[in-house]
Amino acid sequence: MAPAQNRIEISYNGKTVALPLIEGTEAEAAIDIRNLRQQTGLITFDPGYANTGACKSAITFIDGEQGILRYRGYPIEDLAEKSTFLEVAWLLIHGELPSRPELESFSGEITRHTLLHENFARFFSALPKDAHPMPVCAAAVAAMATFYQEPESDDTIHKTVIRLLAKMPTIAAYSYKHYIGQPFIYPRNDLDYCSNFVRMMFATPCEEYEIDPLYAKTLDLLLILHADHEQNCSTSTVRMVGSSQANLFASISSGISALWGPLHGGANQKVIEMLEWIAQNDGNADRFVARAKDKNDTTRLMGFGHRVYKSYDPRATILKKYCEQILAKVPAGSPSAKLFDIARKLEEIALSDEYFVKRKLYPNVDFYSGVIYKAMGIPTNMFTVMFALGRMPGWVAQWLESRRDPDFKIGRPRQIYVGATKR
Repeated sequence: MAPAQNRIEISYNGKTVALPLIEGTEAEAAIDIRNLRQQTGLITFDPGYANTGACKSAITFIDGEQGILRYRGYPIEDLAEKSTFLEVAWLLIHGELPSRPELESFSGEITRHTLLHENFARFFSALPKDAHPMPVCAAAVAAMATFYQEPESDDTIHKTVIRLLAKMPTIAAYSYKHYIGQPFIYPRNDLDYCSNFVRMMFATPCEEYEIDPLYAKTLDLLLILHADHEQNCSTSTVRMVGSSQANLFASISSGISALWGPLHGGANQKVIEMLEWIAQNDGNADRFVARAKDKNDTTRLMGFGHRVYKSYDPRATILKKYCEQILAKVPAGSPSAKLFDIARKLEEIALSDEYFVKRKLYPNVDFYSGVIYKAMGIPTNMFTVMFALGRMPGWVAQWLESRRDPDFKIGRPRQIYVGATKR
């Protein structure tokens, strides 16, 4: 394979073909193989799509080697410090940060659409009491397509986007209330996005509920950090399902289902389960790390390493500071405080141990997000739901971008057949 100016030449079976090179705005280069099979009979083989660019996107940029994450060009550190989740949602969906009037109008629209249709109460009651909140959320979002069946147009897509962003916190809180057998708490129009969600999660009709501003702010930050992350498993699923021209509700529901997997959105739950296991046993982080390094032991150090980041996950750096603020409110010696102490010890060991440094296994966003959720009183089985709540604007933005792509096609990967020949 030899480069020739803006193309790559491939020789196969006595024939040489030239394939164009594509370069992104951050100097990422790719070989355009759209005509590879037609010209050579070859296809590429790439399990897990680790080296395959499925689309051109202007939404999120990641440099895993340098630990860089940007939404529409804005560094995640700046957005985490200076923006709100709804500002970031607008940025992802529309491409620019909103003006003050745009943000006020956007927030007002979302506030007016947080209520669920009353028939949704019957929807939840039809599900088992011990149903995990994640499939409940996926089913509820899919069911929304039966309540809003208008023909697809720019206007109805806009309404769908607003409904998804507005109603997802209500659906998430209702899935939790159903799980614990408490009555649903209606949203309140005088509260901001995250305060409203916290109240729906933890308030009861029996007494007034006071919302801790730090909890609301931290939740807003967590949603920002999870808002988009390029072409991961769930985002690719949303794009794939959307490529069949399935509506936005169906596409987002598929993304929620993909996110549920323990190798994707369920990773922060695995971190907490690991920390709890250490705490319930000898509490010795050094001994646990030694087991994780032993190739004959199945023990895994959860929350370290990332498919993309080969340095410190920038989201983990931001979260660590807020984790310390949240844990400062937790009584010393409490289960959450003990888990945080173990987490800090694990991080200290891993960052100084040549075994992990050599393999570039640094803390990722899941490492601290689970500890924060636990300290805030959010149950472990709701962690992935919180992830889905934050990822909603990213999924929406990616779905919209794919629909507007001039190269839009239904997703249809090839395969290398390895089964029996004709018999």
